[in-house]
Amino acid sequence: MRIIRDYTFLEPSDRGASVAIGNFDGVHLGHQAVIDMARKAGADIKAPLGIMTFEPHPREFFAPDAPPFRLMGRDARAHRLEKLGVERLYELNFNAALSALTPEEFARNVISEGLGLKHVVVGADFCFGKGRAGNAADLEAFGQQLGFGVSIATLLEGQQGEVSSTAIRQALSEGRPRDAADMLGHWHRIEGRVIGGEQRGRELGYPTANMSIEGLHPPKFGVYAVMVDVLNGPHKGQYQGAASLGVRPMFNGEVPNLETFLFDFSGDLYGSDLSVALADYLRPEETFDSLEAFIAQMDADCAKARSILSRA
Repeated sequence: MRIIRDYTFLEPSDRGASVAIGNFDGVHLGHQAVIDMARKAGADIKAPLGIMTFEPHPREFFAPDAPPFRLMGRDARAHRLEKLGVERLYELNFNAALSALTPEEFARNVISEGLGLKHVVVGADFCFGKGRAGNAADLEAFGQQLGFGVSIATLLEGQQGEVSSTAIRQALSEGRPRDAADMLGHWHRIEGRVIGGEQRGRELGYPTANMSIEGLHPPKFGVYAVMVDVLNGPHKGQYQGAASLGVRPMFNGEVPNLETFLFDFSGDLYGSDLSVALADYLRPEETFDSLEAFIAQMDADCAKARSILSRA
């Protein structure tokens, strides 16, 4: 998959794709339906499958001090899109100049002249251009004028109601990762690099791989059964484990992070990139009267996680 970040300078071979447009936070089932429409349209006109998205997310650009809301960072999103067969990721730099384009200027300068797209697919609630003044019907009209096809996808309904990033955030906030997975079409994953910690887990017999969750919507704090992909390094592979997500109240922590203990693993993961899938919520964060009680609870957590994951 090729990643293109500038719509004004690109290789000729990167033009002419059939793309789905959106933020694709989580790449949930609704997003996947839009992507499948772009895939089919591209097959009919012999165009590569592409995604047009924006970085930073427009909400981050307009409200940089708002609480973190993203389900995944740019790298995790790219990994998921590549797994879906996306060939061109147009990850456009969302800045003052781009946000100031009128709907017509966006259609002409970016879609038609800049990227030379042959077909675009958007959701029924799609808005674009300065002040979100343009809608899906406007895009259809611009497509007829400028020579690119437009398809509009209906909103997807699931067992939990409308499938949306907002509904997925709610499920995660309430400690319902399986409901989130039903809407995502895959486990919710937190991806990042293993960073140095205070090594308390090692001292307690539970060495953990520590990861920051900065910039991401925080799922409900507590202990989870997890499935882990080590993405690179000498220990690359798939593992199971238990993870603590939160501020570590037992040790007066303040900054939330993710600490993952891998079952039946021995080795150094510092500097490796991990993808941690939240499979089930086990319990909230707690404090204990003694380290012995804390270790006994971790023993029970791991036993429960092993049992759950054996059936996953």
